Amino acid sequence: MNDHFTRRQFLASGKHLLGGAALAMLRGDSAYASTGGGLPLETHFLPRAKQVIYLHMVGGPSQMDLFDYKPGLVDYYDQDLPDSIRKGQRLTTMTSGQARFPIAPSKYQFKQAGKCGMWLNQEMLPWLAKKADDICWIRSLHTEAINHEPAIAAMQTGNQVAGRPCLGAWASYGLGAINENLPAFVVLVAIPSNREQEQAISSRLWSAGYLSGEHAGVSFRSQGDPILYINDPPGVPRELRRRSIDGINALNQINYHNLGDPRTHTRMQQYEMAFRMQASVPELTDLSSESDHTFEMYGGEAKKPGTFANSVLMARRLTERGVRFVQIYHNNWDHHSNVGGRLPDQCKDVDKPCYALLEDLEQRGMLDETLVIWGGEFGRTIYSQGQLSPTNYGRDHHPRCFSMWMAGGGAKGGTIYGETDDFSYNIVKDPVHIRDFHATILQLMGFDHERFTYRYQGLDQKLTGVVPAHVIPELIA
Repeated sequence: MNDHFTRRQFLASGKHLLGGAALAMLRGDSAYASTGGGLPLETHFLPRAKQVIYLHMVGGPSQMDLFDYKPGLVDYYDQDLPDSIRKGQRLTTMTSGQARFPIAPSKYQFKQAGKCGMWLNQEMLPWLAKKADDICWIRSLHTEAINHEPAIAAMQTGNQVAGRPCLGAWASYGLGAINENLPAFVVLVAIPSNREQEQAISSRLWSAGYLSGEHAGVSFRSQGDPILYINDPPGVPRELRRRSIDGINALNQINYHNLGDPRTHTRMQQYEMAFRMQASVPELTDLSSESDHTFEMYGGEAKKPGTFANSVLMARRLTERGVRFVQIYHNNWDHHSNVGGRLPDQCKDVDKPCYALLEDLEQRGMLDETLVIWGGEFGRTIYSQGQLSPTNYGRDHHPRCFSMWMAGGGAKGGTIYGETDDFSYNIVKDPVHIRDFHATILQLMGFDHERFTYRYQGLDQKLTGVVPAHVIPELIA
């Protein structure tokens, strides 16, 4: 028996095809039908989030400097973190050898925002504060991973070991594609204005893992052509390229018929998608049709390819054209030192563009069905790494608690969920493991995380793994 029997091979056999299609139409599922790039599964619930824009802040934003207000810590300045708070928890080797763990209260001013009363660092996030009541704030995320590589892998794929499908690949697999001329899953890597300490990220983060290769993310470049070889070589007319692809695909089809290797089918789909993207991508990346009002919202950086503002504007254009999942990475949030010098630059990069993205999606009637996610792979320590001064400090990795937010796509705006202790070190109310976070996102996409599986190596694999995960109903509108 072929263990790699794919959905396409099954459908090609003709079993129950017409009956299934008729049932889908009777159920009203035709709105979620795919026109190319992967057939959708049948969702378990009506999807609230039919598209996702995931903004990953690589390095781990400092929760107590942005979202987790701890005014009482001013009185603890430069005092050692109490053992009763640390409780012997694991530290990284970057601070485990320190003689002291001096408390470094945030030096920024917080204010309450919106009717929900969310306390925010409005010195550096004044624009985001305007959307406080549209955002679902989560202050009690936690993970076991304490270093970047396993933590990012866990946040993106549900497992600290690389090689599993990421959330975007699962979205592509489950929901299928909408636009046959664009991939279902696109990745953009934004260039931060401050490049003091960037983390390495690679394509394994947007891998399809054991899913069919068609579900992997397609990375758009920030400089030059957005996709390599998007243009025909000089002297090669488009008709000749079409005939060449037809010939190659005919040979691949013979090979696929004889061997049934899913990789061969993926290769054929990639050739077809690449050919169609030659027409769709240039129009997509041409911002000349955007209004002056749009650029006023996103800021002048939106006109500069590779910036975060440009990337989120591109994300809106991608989702507007039917891309299911857009993943944006923004680097340099790993603030082991110089928080006072680097955090303002990071916030300036993302503050107004994030506000503009939510406002833009809402104005276009897209926010209700587009889930926007913002956050990193873990949080930061309240104690200073290295030298502490009244104006500056560093913070080490902290997996025990961190903050993220969601908006649109069925997320409950104006919700403030979870609490940490007075030191932003341990969770004291409503913990949310990243497995629970993933389960909740899948619920918004219309899938029961326990039943949303893929058979591989004799097991029904899941994004949420084998440890029990729980949907957080309080986060859902």
